[in-house]
Amino acid sequence: MYPTNNKKLLDWLLQVVDLCEPRSIYFCNGSEDEFNDLSELLVERGTFTRLSNKKRPNSFIAFSDPMDTARIEDKTYICTRSKSDAGATNNWVDPNEMKIALSHLFRHSMRGRTLYVVPFAMGPVGSPVLQYGIQLTDSAYVVVNMHYMARMGTQVLEELGEFGDFACCLHSVGYPLNDDRPDVSWPCQPDNIYISHFPESNEVWSFGSGYGGNALLAKKCVALRLASFKAKSEHWLAEHMLLMKVTTPTGDIHYFAGAFPSACGKTNLAMMSPSLAGWKVETLGDDICWISIGQDGRLYATNPETGFFGVAQGTNRTTNPNVIKAISHDTIFTNTGLTEFGDAWWEGLEDDPGSFITDWRGSRFASSDQDKRKTAAHLNSRFTVRATQLRNLSSNWQDPKGVPLSGIIFGGRRSSLVPLVSHARSWSHGVFLGSTLASETTAAAMGSIGMLRRDPFAMLPFCGYNMVDYFAHWLDFAESDKLVLPEIFLVNWFRKNESGEYVWPGYGENIRIIAWMIERISGRIGAVDTPFGFVPEGNDINIDGLAITNKELNSILCADREQSLSEVQEIRHFYEKLGSGVPKQLLRELEIFEEKATNLS
Repeated sequence: MYPTNNKKLLDWLLQVVDLCEPRSIYFCNGSEDEFNDLSELLVERGTFTRLSNKKRPNSFIAFSDPMDTARIEDKTYICTRSKSDAGATNNWVDPNEMKIALSHLFRHSMRGRTLYVVPFAMGPVGSPVLQYGIQLTDSAYVVVNMHYMARMGTQVLEELGEFGDFACCLHSVGYPLNDDRPDVSWPCQPDNIYISHFPESNEVWSFGSGYGGNALLAKKCVALRLASFKAKSEHWLAEHMLLMKVTTPTGDIHYFAGAFPSACGKTNLAMMSPSLAGWKVETLGDDICWISIGQDGRLYATNPETGFFGVAQGTNRTTNPNVIKAISHDTIFTNTGLTEFGDAWWEGLEDDPGSFITDWRGSRFASSDQDKRKTAAHLNSRFTVRATQLRNLSSNWQDPKGVPLSGIIFGGRRSSLVPLVSHARSWSHGVFLGSTLASETTAAAMGSIGMLRRDPFAMLPFCGYNMVDYFAHWLDFAESDKLVLPEIFLVNWFRKNESGEYVWPGYGENIRIIAWMIERISGRIGAVDTPFGFVPEGNDINIDGLAITNKELNSILCADREQSLSEVQEIRHFYEKLGSGVPKQLLRELEIFEEKATNLS
C-alpha cells in the first residue's frame, strides 16, 4: 500500500516501474532516520566515506566518476513542439523523438536497484509561486542531498492530496545490476548522458549522470528551466540569483537579488561578512530566486530551496567565513580532498591536512607536494548543507510572500573594460546590461576555462525557453506604471591592473559598493554617466582603511574607448546569433552605448 492516493503519481509510477524494472520501490518520508539509514547504505557501498566526528561531525565525502563531475550543457535539452520556442541558446529536440530515444535508454535501467520516490516542494508553504515535483530516481546519493536542498517527504504528499499537480522528474544513473555486474561506488553512464526538459508537459527526464544539477532535478531543472517557462505565462520570474538582506548603520533595510555566472562570487556575496562597522548582511538564498508582483506593486523575491550546493574550491575563512562555519558539521562533500585526519580539504583552506592527502580521484600523496595539493579537490568540488546551519540566515528567509526588492545586481568575471560598479539609467537599460552579461568561464560547467562568453542574466544554461522572448518578458515589467521596480546595477569585482593583479579586494569589502548602491537608490548621491550607466564620482566610494588609492579606484571605474567600441561589435554579433526578434528597446540601448563609447576621451 503506497502512502498516497494521488492518481497522477500512481499512474506515472506504474509506467516507470514497467519501463525501468526496479527491484523495489521506496517512498521517501524526509525523516532523520531515513537520512541516517541511506547515508549508512552509501557508506557500505563505498559511495560515502564518513568524516571524522572530531573534525566534522555527521558529515560525509563522495568521490564521483572522473567523467561525471559537472553540468554538461551540450547534453542538456529543451524539448518543445516548436524549435523556435527553445531558441538559439538551447539544444532542441522534438519531444516525441527525445522520449522515444530515452525510453530505449531507461528500459531495464533500474534492474537490481531501488526506485526512490522523492516528493518535493520548491518554495515555502503559502508562497504564490510554490511548485511541487516528484522525482523518481535509483540514486540514494540524490535522496540524501535532496534532504538538504528541498522541502521533501510525506508532508509534500499530504499537500498534493488526491488531485494535486506536480513536475514529473525521472532520473536514472543508467547502471543496472545483475549477477554478472557488481555495483560500483559511483554508478553512471557518462557516454549516454541526457538531461531533457519538456516544459509544455512539465517533465524532466535525466539519464546517465549522478552529479549535481544533472541529478538533483529539483534544482536547476525544475526551479529554473521548467519554472522560467511557467513564469513567463504567469508573469513572474524564475532567476539564477542570490537573495540578501542589508541593514544600514541607521537601521534601514534593503533587499538585493543578484545574478552571477556560477563560481563568480555569488555565494560569497550572499553570505558576506561586511567589513564596515554598523553594517549587517543576512542571507536568504545563494543560487535561485523567484520574483513575483506583490499587492503593493513592488517586486517580491523568495528562495525556493532549503539548502546550499556550493563550490568548495576557493572557499575559506577570508572569502566566506559564514559558510565555513555552516559546513563544520552535517555536510555532504563531493570531490574535495580527504586529509590524514579524516576531514574534507581543498587548496586555500587554512586547516592543516596532516602528512598526506587523498585527492578526489582516490590517490594518496604527501601533503608537502605543492603541485598535487592544487588538484586535491576538483575545481567544481561541492558541499551540500542545510540553509538553517548558516549563522547569518535571515529570520524571514521562508516568508511565503517573499521580500521586497530594492535592487537587482548583475555581475560577471571581467579582467578589463567593465567598471567596478555602475547604475542602470532605466529598467530597459538594466535589462540591456543583463542581456549582455559576459564572464570568463569557470569549472562549474564542462568546457574551456578562462574563455569569455556571453551569459545573459547568468541564465544561459538555465532558461527554459527562447532567450529573445525571455528578454521581452523582463521588459514587460516596465509596461505597467502601477509597478514600483527595483534599481538595477552592474558590478565587476575582477578588474586587473597592468601586472595582472586584482585591484579591488572584494569579499567583505564589497559592502562599500552596496553602500553606494543604497545611496543611489535613496537619491542622496550623484554619479557620472558612462556607456555602462552611472558610476561613482570622485570620493563617493569609501576606501578608508583599504590598501588602494583613489587613482587605482578610478582606474577600475572608467571604461576604455577602444575596448568599449569593440564591445559594441561583440554585443551586436551576439544579438544576431540569437536570431530575429531581439526587442527594439535593447537595440536602442546598444545604440546609446555606442554613442557614449564614441564620446569617451
